[in-house]
Amino acid sequence: MTIQINSNYLEKYGKEYASIVCEGFFASKKYMTGQDIIQLTSSTQVNFFVIKRLFELWQDELAKLKSNPYFDYRDIAVHEALSQFMNVLSRRIKVERTHIEPLIETAVVQSIQLATDPVRYYQSEIENTPEGKINEYLKENKKYYKWHDRVITFLIDKAGFGHDKSEYLRAISANYQVVKDSLESENLLLATFGDIKAFNLDAYREPIGAEEPRISPASHEDDSSTSFFDQMDAAEVTPSKNEVKEGPKEEIPKLEKEEPVFSSPKTNHAGNGSSLNIAAIKSRFASESYNGMKGVIGDLSESLAINQRFMFTKELFDGNSDLLTHALKSIDACRNFNDAIDLVNSRYVNELNWETESEPVQEFLLLIYRKFDDV
Repeated sequence: MTIQINSNYLEKYGKEYASIVCEGFFASKKYMTGQDIIQLTSSTQVNFFVIKRLFELWQDELAKLKSNPYFDYRDIAVHEALSQFMNVLSRRIKVERTHIEPLIETAVVQSIQLATDPVRYYQSEIENTPEGKINEYLKENKKYYKWHDRVITFLIDKAGFGHDKSEYLRAISANYQVVKDSLESENLLLATFGDIKAFNLDAYREPIGAEEPRISPASHEDDSSTSFFDQMDAAEVTPSKNEVKEGPKEEIPKLEKEEPVFSSPKTNHAGNGSSLNIAAIKSRFASESYNGMKGVIGDLSESLAINQRFMFTKELFDGNSDLLTHALKSIDACRNFNDAIDLVNSRYVNELNWETESEPVQEFLLLIYRKFDDV
């Protein structure tokens, strides 16, 4: 079957997504700051593409200043003063809705294109780069690539490419064939849009000739030696509209491996068709004297200890902290324990090939059990 990209759906989706985000944010605030943007949505790539565009606008302003014919910008003192001024300026990002909404819309579209076709997206980045400045451009922008970045970052500082764009384009395509099996699933990346507005991949990729689908409606503020954009390499990504509350985390007891909690035999992995058995989970935890612990955990997205967050990210979510955060928020939004386990079954168990009897899975389930008081 021949598939075509429905650009109309993508454009409308980007507009609607950006509108929903802005409606929520600007309901209580007049301006959006740089730190607000970093944590704006659950899709880290969207946030960083917005920052990338601001960086480009920041560079444009610097170029305009340097084009002034009345001052010598080659003078060391002038150069240092100008750099300091621009760095301070970058730390005072304050954007109103009228100006930020189009940037979010574009970032959403670009993120979806990157998630679904990384080769084409990164090749377009090379094609739009000035001749002779490809390596410099990649070094400067690698901090903004959060999805499928291995497809392109391997090219940085590689000898033999010179200034030939065609060599870079071929290298991206060839490297993708090498690393594609280890890249994150496009479905998992697109799932991070779901807490704002679900993305319909089938509507985006449609058979040729099909009708167009209908669309349902803390920072170093005073440090002028570096810019806000220089900190993107080390930016702590916590995509949440609520601040993460710090405090002592309750120690979670280790589970003893006894009778199976799951419907599949131990030798099966979730990717082979097994799923979590709700009744067995309830029976298991109830028999191990956890009854008094039900309902004692608030939002999971704010309750994990550092070691738990690290373990779940590494063992259950393919090293993707963005996906873990989205999963926790989705579970927090569930009405009861049964809904939460159904969600985990439908989105993560098979997709991420969980070994359903492993200790990380059991500890993750125990947290869910302790969150809800209806079990």
